[in-house]
Amino acid sequence: MDQVKIGKFIAECRKREGLTQMQLAEKLNITDRAVSKWETGKAMPDSSVMLELCDILKINVNELLSGEKISMENNDVKNEQLLLDMAKETEQKNKIIWTCMWIIMTVSMIALLVGLFMVAFFVPEGVWQLVAILGICVVFLIPCFYALKLEISVGAYKCKNCGHEIVPTYSQALNAMHRGTTRYLKCPKCNKRTWCKKVLKK
Repeated sequence: MDQVKIGKFIAECRKREGLTQMQLAEKLNITDRAVSKWETGKAMPDSSVMLELCDILKINVNELLSGEKISMENNDVKNEQLLLDMAKETEQKNKIIWTCMWIIMTVSMIALLVGLFMVAFFVPEGVWQLVAILGICVVFLIPCFYALKLEISVGAYKCKNCGHEIVPTYSQALNAMHRGTTRYLKCPKCNKRTWCKKVLKK
């Protein structure tokens, strides 16, 4: 989706309806700054106001997301293209999140090993060495919890038994045994626990 094109289209429709940014914002119970961000392509309208915005501007959601008026004969083609664009955008975002997750894990592991190495060689044996080791391990766990949150935010886990794709809660994923990004989860469809492999596409 072209946010700049959509923003210009919102501005054109608003002006056509004889509304200022402030008046449109008041109708939607939002700030005029939010409307300004839409029209400059810096942000997209939230899904909670999208239908009301379309109603005020006398356009449909497809036209809003396409950033142009759509004739009836071109409607199906535009719908298909819009769905493809949204799927590609979601896939790209998932890949970025997935890459970030692996970067966090890799950097954390390296930092943990370097920290333990330094403690072993530079901190005298005793209580302080133990405290330092525990401190490093706790600090290491913080990014690990965040990496897990990123991991479960994209795609799903595929049940080895029936092929059903599971989207677990954070606590379910945290408490499940795992090997890398494969987790031992209970499938809600076949009701069996299996090693479920991570798949990026839901």
